[in-house]
Amino acid sequence: MTIKSPLRKQIIVLMNSDNIKKFISKSSNHVSNLNRVLKNMKSDVMINFIYSDPLEIMIVTSKVTSTSDLQSIKNYVKSVNNIDSNNIKVLYLSQSKSYLKIIGILYFQEVLLSYIMPKLVKDIIKQNQISDNVILVLKLYIIKVFPKLDMTIVWLDIWDVQSRSKAKSLINRCFNVGNNIATIRGANMNPDMPQCRNS
Repeated sequence: MTIKSPLRKQIIVLMNSDNIKKFISKSSNHVSNLNRVLKNMKSDVMINFIYSDPLEIMIVTSKVTSTSDLQSIKNYVKSVNNIDSNNIKVLYLSQSKSYLKIIGILYFQEVLLSYIMPKLVKDIIKQNQISDNVILVLKLYIIKVFPKLDMTIVWLDIWDVQSRSKAKSLINRCFNVGNNIATIRGANMNPDMPQCRNS
């Protein structure tokens, strides 16, 4: 399932938590500085406000930004003092969201002698080069299917385009998790999924 994002005037900057704390603590200064940068470029775009989520900074603009506006904003963010530019992963306009799930993974992994965790699944996906050019909206969310059944569903939301090309490239992909063969399927947004998710 793909849902169109309502904010095309929203720029998303993925960075680590330390960078987020430093950047958001001076958000009003950044709004003023960015507007000065854009004005000097003779851009008609203005920054309205900046806020943060657990994994990202959101920069909300008055209009949809051009490529040159986007590049200038990116350059500014990476030049901010005390910000580790190596941990700023990507900067892009918000797009649509697609919802996927991974099935076929046991909750307890005998090979690893541990319960399945979001970081482990994410690392395995990366190792199998499944997630190239795919950005997660939030962290992976794992639920146990039934209390007495040692089977899980891993829910993942990704940034996509209206054609669902990124989701389509992932659906029915298989990969190993320990001794299990996991499969990616399309999904509707899980109605029981909490808004704030921790790994």
